[in-house]
Amino acid sequence: MTYVNVNGSVSMTSPARDVAPATYTISELAAEFDITPRAIRFYEDMGLLDPARDGRNRVYSVRDRTRLKLTLRGKRLGLSLQEIRQLVDMYESPSDTVQQLTAFLAILQTHRDQLTQQLEDIRVTLEEIEQHEDRARALLAEAGHGDAAP
Repeated sequence: MTYVNVNGSVSMTSPARDVAPATYTISELAAEFDITPRAIRFYEDMGLLDPARDGRNRVYSVRDRTRLKLTLRGKRLGLSLQEIRQLVDMYESPSDTVQQLTAFLAILQTHRDQLTQQLEDIRVTLEEIEQHEDRARALLAEAGHGDAAP
């Protein structure tokens, strides 16, 4: 197996602390990130990963592994695949870190606004439920069944 040192040099020796495999199989990535190979193929279909081929087998590079890691982080943040792709593509452009960070902050602000609105909607809904519960308990009490409610 070929290994790439953290400084980018290639070695044929067994991996040490500063050496990472140059390629990964779909099974290795699926196990590492606790996802299914089908999920990895989906991200590939969406253009987030671009593995090489060795016959019929997919061969994932360090770049693909990093893109998968960033994709899964974006997913946990609630980003859309389009937003994730935009950020992952910017990640690979080291000269545009200001642009990347500005775009990332804008996306996070949009998601913060959405979550704040959802939180307010939930608060209002819970208040309405409480009002309905109070009304139902009052009606039960008037009918002499006050002990029937929880």
